[in-house]
Amino acid sequence: MSDRPNREPLGPAPSDARRRRRRSLKEDALNLPNLLTLGRVAIIPVVLGLMDRGTPKDCAWAAIVYSAAAITDLLDGYLARRMNVVSVLGKFLDPLADKLLVMASLVYMVPMGRIPEWAVVLLLAREISVTGLRSIAVTEGVVIAAGEDGKAKTALQMVGILCLILGYPYHLELGPLDLGVVDLVYVGRTLIYISLIFSIMSALSYVRLFSAAVEAKVERKT
Repeated sequence: MSDRPNREPLGPAPSDARRRRRRSLKEDALNLPNLLTLGRVAIIPVVLGLMDRGTPKDCAWAAIVYSAAAITDLLDGYLARRMNVVSVLGKFLDPLADKLLVMASLVYMVPMGRIPEWAVVLLLAREISVTGLRSIAVTEGVVIAAGEDGKAKTALQMVGILCLILGYPYHLELGPLDLGVVDLVYVGRTLIYISLIFSIMSALSYVRLFSAAVEAKVERKT
């Protein structure tokens, strides 16, 4: 019989910790808000496939599917807060799904002649730049909230892309007001161009907020 006293382990075994991490990640992925977010990514090929077929009926269905995806963007955040299942995975997936849906749709419509290349390049450059700036801000312990310019940009982009997806002239009536035949491609382009202005303004706001926050942090340290 050993003379050494029995000792309880100071913490969980490494294998137990790994199993818990895997189980936690699986639970995050399978909660309802994150499933909605993953569904938004999964239907991107459906939207692109319908647009590729190109008939007015197919484009109308593509617009319906795109609208449903946009609604889930509002719904998953609300459900995550209501169900108290806000997770790191969800915070990563939600903006990623939004950007994939928007950028995939815009890039796919360039060869269709519905949006010029320069506009898509500018939008992509803005998104990459702001995402990189936010990543640096996180490492500095700085949180940059979305401003009004960014929210306006997002709203204009969503409606503009919806018009571009529909992509054909339609006879529009707003109650007693008869607008006649309106080509939604031109409407969509106009909204995207306006969103570019808000995109640049919001990017400049992010830079100013980041600079001010970093300077304030340096001053506190000194």
